[in-house]
Amino acid sequence: MPDLFSRRMCQTMYDIIVVGGGPAGLTAAIYALRAGKTVLVVEKGGFGGQIAFSPKVENIPGFGQIGGSEFAEKLTEQALALGADAEIETVTAVTKNGDVFTVATEDGNTFEGKAVILAVGVKHRMLGLDGEEDLIGNGISFCAVCDGAFYAGMDTAMIGGGNSALQEALLLSEVCRKVTVVQNLPTFTGEAKLAEALMAKDNVEVLFSTLVTGYKQDNGALTGLTVRSEETGEEKTIAVDGAFLAVGLVPENDAFAELAKLDERGYFAADEQCAGDVDGVFVAGDCRRKHIRQVVTAASDGAIAAMAACRYLDK
Repeated sequence: MPDLFSRRMCQTMYDIIVVGGGPAGLTAAIYALRAGKTVLVVEKGGFGGQIAFSPKVENIPGFGQIGGSEFAEKLTEQALALGADAEIETVTAVTKNGDVFTVATEDGNTFEGKAVILAVGVKHRMLGLDGEEDLIGNGISFCAVCDGAFYAGMDTAMIGGGNSALQEALLLSEVCRKVTVVQNLPTFTGEAKLAEALMAKDNVEVLFSTLVTGYKQDNGALTGLTVRSEETGEEKTIAVDGAFLAVGLVPENDAFAELAKLDERGYFAADEQCAGDVDGVFVAGDCRRKHIRQVVTAASDGAIAAMAACRYLDK
């Protein structure tokens, strides 16, 4: 990954500040830079967003197959090569005074821009069970790419049935003795090809229509899951060394609710024009209300938001 910190604070006033460095934010930066605008991208964690944790991606046009981290790196390099400035900080507030936006961060820094694109993404949803928070890092994980190797030769569980869960379970099946997939619905919601590949694995067991109702632990470490069949009501305990959660995502938009309305689930309520409720504010990516959340739709949002921001600046 390029040295982001060599690109810090090159401007006193940016044309566009992008909050979020995932596919939506980086695509927005690329389009805005190609339109001749100065751009700062502020990202709180790792550039590339959720896609960086996907072991293998096969649905990005132009790439038959590519690792998520490699794609994220290419996207970041492209934005930096075009002249984007980058900061790794958590944005806590965005305010507007006249025609100038001030972006404040957790570290006490502020940046100024003439337009803002909010591409803040989403975070992992949790089950909300007793002791769950304390078990994160002690048996509960969200990333098989990051943590799967810790469970080599052990028994694990994957909770969820969408694309992310299927991809992660496939990865775990390569290193773990057994993988139990717990899906609360009677079928998978992920792609059929991924489901077929997973079901063909000898060391994978799938429990459909099953809910996780509790965690078993010993000395602060996860030892098992309590699960209940929705069909029979039967409850049992599965012994596992680790459990990986892939049960959906939650938007992190609350800090920006005065700039762009939120729907009942907390997503920005903006339509496909990607405009916020304050002039000069635009939204893009998984944080926006939409039917499909994929890297291609995030990139599409980024392009639309960037072009809208450029029109706002040029008028």
